[in-house]
Amino acid sequence: MLGRILGGIATSLLFSAFESWLVAEHFKRGFDQQWLSLTFSKAIFLGNGLVAILSGLFGNVLVDTLALGPVAPFDAASCFLAIGMAIILSSWSENFGDPSENKDLLTQFRGAAVAIASDEKIALLGAIQSLFEGSMYTFVFLWTPALSPNDEEIPHGFIFATFMLASMLGSSLASRLMARSSLRVESYMQIVFAVSSAALMLPILTTFLVAPSGVKGGSISFSGCIQLLGFCAFESCVGIFWPSIMKMRSQYIPEEARSTIMNFFRIPLNIFVCVVLYNVDAFPITVMFGMCSIFLLVACILQRRLMVISDKPSKTLMLMICFCLS
Repeated sequence: MLGRILGGIATSLLFSAFESWLVAEHFKRGFDQQWLSLTFSKAIFLGNGLVAILSGLFGNVLVDTLALGPVAPFDAASCFLAIGMAIILSSWSENFGDPSENKDLLTQFRGAAVAIASDEKIALLGAIQSLFEGSMYTFVFLWTPALSPNDEEIPHGFIFATFMLASMLGSSLASRLMARSSLRVESYMQIVFAVSSAALMLPILTTFLVAPSGVKGGSISFSGCIQLLGFCAFESCVGIFWPSIMKMRSQYIPEEARSTIMNFFRIPLNIFVCVVLYNVDAFPITVMFGMCSIFLLVACILQRRLMVISDKPSKTLMLMICFCLS
């Protein structure tokens, strides 16, 4: 329990402090804002994709090849974390922001809550993030029983590596999409959420369209292969989602409260995942996937709303320019 409490603190820092530091340092050095998109996409491609695959293979070598036991990957992770800490302490500069803007913890949380409540774009962004990530974390627990309902012998490590490869392809596609100045993130993310919703509907469709196999064991079934293709499509959407949501957060969330607001977003996410996992045995797996698919569809609708209201300032500005010219 103590480890999980510390893990919760570390996870909140992981998903807020690094991104906030990067955005602040990026603008402090006067870099082009478009470079942030490239940095985010490369971080997802190399970090969440390539490094995840290599870590899985390395952990497998430690456990199976070198026979160091199941705890060996955790020990290796501690070593890599220590190396990362040393690199950050020795080579990264700190950016606390404006010293005159220092506030106590309660004031920071109050300011973040006011920013979320007063700006519809920030509230929509938080809801979209919670809905997608909640569905994603639920998928992490559901894909194994979905692909092996009759205890089929499926290559878990190979399938995980395939998912990571699909995520890498998605992040690579995201970098190309964000590099096009004529294409807005708010526009193509609607399609991403719609595709991800359809991908998680496949377990429900295969239940009705493909005859279930009553044979215990064996290799992955035909319906499992169809679902695997859909899950790879979903992982590709995950690869597009991460750099894209980072780009939108850098646009809409104010600098002075970025970390606090990002951690606010994780509160409904964690509640959602806890409720789902607590009741995972109470509903069939098709119901769980259907719920995730509905949440992703809602995220698509909210993304549409975000695009509409984000267009309003630019349209107003154009009208003012036309009025001045006339």
